[in-house]
Amino acid sequence: MLSASVHKDQSAPDILDRYDAWLFDLDGVITDTARIHAKAWKEAFDDFLKKRAAETNEPFREFTVEHDYHTYVDGKPRYEGVDSFLRSRGIQLPWGEVDDGPEQDTVCGIGNRKNVRFNEIIQTDGADVFERSVELIRTLKGKGKRVAVVTSSKNCTTILKSVGLQDLFEAQVDGIYAAEHKIAGKPKPDTYLAAAKLLGATAETSVVVEDALSGVEAGRAGNFGLTLGIDRHGEPEKLLESGADIVVRDLGELL
Repeated sequence: MLSASVHKDQSAPDILDRYDAWLFDLDGVITDTARIHAKAWKEAFDDFLKKRAAETNEPFREFTVEHDYHTYVDGKPRYEGVDSFLRSRGIQLPWGEVDDGPEQDTVCGIGNRKNVRFNEIIQTDGADVFERSVELIRTLKGKGKRVAVVTSSKNCTTILKSVGLQDLFEAQVDGIYAAEHKIAGKPKPDTYLAAAKLLGATAETSVVVEDALSGVEAGRAGNFGLTLGIDRHGEPEKLLESGADIVVRDLGELL
């Protein structure tokens, strides 16, 4: 059931017809790669922690997804997550350089080790897809609407190819595009504004589709025509408070 804030009162058919461009976040909206990120982080950290335990004759304490991933890593930029977790264990490593090899025991090296492993898992296992989200996008395209994917991930192309959706979107503003064009990330609206421009649309005629608080904050900051929140965690009120105009449990509700 649609849950609307006081700012919007629109039916599902009206939403589908009213706006020219639809701008979708990737993880949590189109694909679910959280389990893959967690697995890659655990393997990268455990590899380092086992080697360190052997060198220092200290007991090995594994990296846990339940506590360590969600507390220190999830949602943070890659290298900041590495540094945050290591400091929680009383470990301080040299920061290093962004092009450090994955074998190097620096903050950047461990972060790059995780990214290598993430891409290996994606290539072999693929990612989970929210099929109703894909169905909605195909419906929108059938109505002549324009669609883009907007994500901070630098693995966007790899993820979309792994699930056969590389041709689903007309435009892609990802972490690589943002870095090349020096575009600020969420919660600033700049990446979404860039995507709307690539589609030949304005903020007022575009919909931002997000499951993250920082994403709906970006939609509100950019004064988009509609910011649509997807409640994946049973907390719709937080999305509404952060800037979502309407919240759904699943995009299939709009069909």
